[in-house]
Amino acid sequence: MSNPLEDYFNAHTTGPGIWKWRHYFEIYDRHLSKFRGTAVDVAEVGIYSGGSLGMWRDYFGQGCTVHGIDIQPACARYENDWTKVYIGDQGEPRFWDWFKTLVPKLDVLIDDGGHTPGQQSVTLDKILPHLSPGGVYICEDILGKDNPFGDKIGKLSSDLHANVDIHATDMLAMGLTPFQRMVKSINVYAHVAVIEKWDTPPARFEAPAAGTEWICNAPEWK
Repeated sequence: MSNPLEDYFNAHTTGPGIWKWRHYFEIYDRHLSKFRGTAVDVAEVGIYSGGSLGMWRDYFGQGCTVHGIDIQPACARYENDWTKVYIGDQGEPRFWDWFKTLVPKLDVLIDDGGHTPGQQSVTLDKILPHLSPGGVYICEDILGKDNPFGDKIGKLSSDLHANVDIHATDMLAMGLTPFQRMVKSINVYAHVAVIEKWDTPPARFEAPAAGTEWICNAPEWK
């Protein structure tokens, strides 16, 4: 099946450079296709040679505003009518405080910046709460089996399972933790993590039973 991002990449034989792992294109499309044709605000950390800015605009459509972030002042040249460029250090929390005052609405952030665990961690901590309901955070290039940022993503994944006591007397409905109210899912792929926020979180997690026949006795908490 054709992937519009990979099609764009394959056809982009001249002009500003794009450098992506090929298996990323399927991941992007899986999690970002819902924003196509909408007035989406997308930020990419790591402008480099500027080619991916045009790729995102082509993918999301003319209603898209692209926010490019880079530490190199030379990248300011890529600003145009639909691309805003912000020069700063993604590993500096104060940069993100400044950025958020200028970009109060942000739906998607793609971190293809400095690639160090410290930079990735600061970016996640500062931006995830700022993303709009239904927003998507993607971090690329989480490299190495013992990567500390990969470990952080694993810890966040376990936080989605919090607030459950299998010995509780009432397992049919449980309130959500603040993290569970914010985050709907965490997906991990080779070198990539994707965090999606709820559009509207449920009031509680419920586990009703249906039917009258059971092959064996239900667990005590049922």
